[in-house]
Amino acid sequence: MNLGKVAVLMGGTSAEREVSLMSGSGVLHALKARGVDAHAFDPAERDMGELKRLGFARCFIALHGRHGEDGTVQGALELLGIPYTGPGVMASAIAIDKVMTKRIWNSQGLSTPLGREVASVQATRDAFVALGSPLIVKPAREGSTLGLTRVTDIAQCEAAYELAARHDAVVLCEQCIVGDEVTCALLGQGDEARALPLIRIVAPDGNYDYQNKYFTDVTQYLVPAQLPDGEEQAIAALALRAYHALGCRGWSRADVMIRASDRQPFLLEINTSPGMTGHSLVPMAARAVGMSYEDLCVHILASAALDHGAAASAGVSA
Repeated sequence: MNLGKVAVLMGGTSAEREVSLMSGSGVLHALKARGVDAHAFDPAERDMGELKRLGFARCFIALHGRHGEDGTVQGALELLGIPYTGPGVMASAIAIDKVMTKRIWNSQGLSTPLGREVASVQATRDAFVALGSPLIVKPAREGSTLGLTRVTDIAQCEAAYELAARHDAVVLCEQCIVGDEVTCALLGQGDEARALPLIRIVAPDGNYDYQNKYFTDVTQYLVPAQLPDGEEQAIAALALRAYHALGCRGWSRADVMIRASDRQPFLLEINTSPGMTGHSLVPMAARAVGMSYEDLCVHILASAALDHGAAASAGVSA
């Protein structure tokens, strides 16, 4: 397949820049190994207009967090008419906002922890009383557990709110679901979308934080996930429904907690530009079905599209 000249967008300006550079480097080397004419492109250091001037035919988005995973870069690429990987503008903008994501999932009857948006320390204390302990306090539009605190005492609410608010003006308080943590990688669009095998994450003391995600080898990843009969299929179906509810395409990853008391799964979030580092979960799930890292990168790149592809390719403006 001739995929043309490809820009791997990496780095960017978000708090996840370091991880994005690792993801992008991996993707770049993988695409080159498969003979793709791929080049690194850091939007923090170069004008996006260069993509058009330099003749890039499509983009692999390996950016994480704001100005990369939130619909902004996707919107710029729509205007430039350059197909890109992952969900489109609206799906990306909604998925990065955990408050908006919850509203949509709740409207669709999809299971997600009870939560409330807060704008002050006192509101965080009120949420602790209403939702119970433990409580998760986190920025609504941030990833990689940055700014997240697990609160078990009302005295911790002030520091938890202030930490989250440093990352985002919108702060979410959410019931902490205690139990198994799993993640589900999703590939494709519409009726052809499919779930890859679930991965069960076993982190030390249940603390799957930024450090344990990317920079240590103490977390265990179980594939197969070794769940009770029928549970994996049910969670994969839930993840696909969540993916479709947000209008995702291309690829994403849904994170799920399974409550220990009754084995009910709860959707936490969908990542529309998942990590592609040596510790990342989508490549791990792909390997479980015999798909190499290089083949996964090419597969994702081949799915690059525009929300309004026909208009963009024809040069038609509405």
